[in-house]
Amino acid sequence: MKFRNFVRRIRYGRPVIVVSGLPRSGTSMLMKMLEAGGLPIASDGERTADTDNPKGYYELERVKELAKGKDKTWVGDLRGKTVKVISYLLKDLPSGHAYKVVFLNRDLKEVMASQNKMLEHRGVPFDPKDDGKMIRSYEKHLREVQAMLESDERFEALYLNHRDVIHDPLTVSGKINRFLGGHLDETKMAGVVDHNLYRNRA
Repeated sequence: MKFRNFVRRIRYGRPVIVVSGLPRSGTSMLMKMLEAGGLPIASDGERTADTDNPKGYYELERVKELAKGKDKTWVGDLRGKTVKVISYLLKDLPSGHAYKVVFLNRDLKEVMASQNKMLEHRGVPFDPKDDGKMIRSYEKHLREVQAMLESDERFEALYLNHRDVIHDPLTVSGKINRFLGGHLDETKMAGVVDHNLYRNRA
């Protein structure tokens, strides 16, 4: 593994740091942690804070274009920065770069509860009876994403659990810091985790 990481650094240079996971898995919280720890964040502020994410979404709108096959040269400007990329778009990140992915997993029942609450806030109809089908689809997708991250030499991944971040943010901050080179402020990272925002629990 160390040799593979060495080859990756030589071949691709400084990595793009990617925060990823399913929608409503806590990726905005992770972005805020990394920002507090001292990493530069790639976010345009187009999507502003709201009831569902009162501390902000930390998104870059251009990321949504990755699957459209448009020009992706801008990704090179993100080397050394942190950007949020939904799990479904990881496969569309362009070649020629290395990516260190901090991937956040969350109990899928909590993910569904959070997604349904967001739809409710926006007045979008949904049927809770579909949750089981969606969970099975998510399980399949997550297996595929992990297989890709482990087989593609451009990627190096750290997998975290949402509940661990909430209940022991300092330990998790240490894991993230070691993964990203050891230059982050772990205390500040842990300090931004807000237990009051853990509102949808399985």
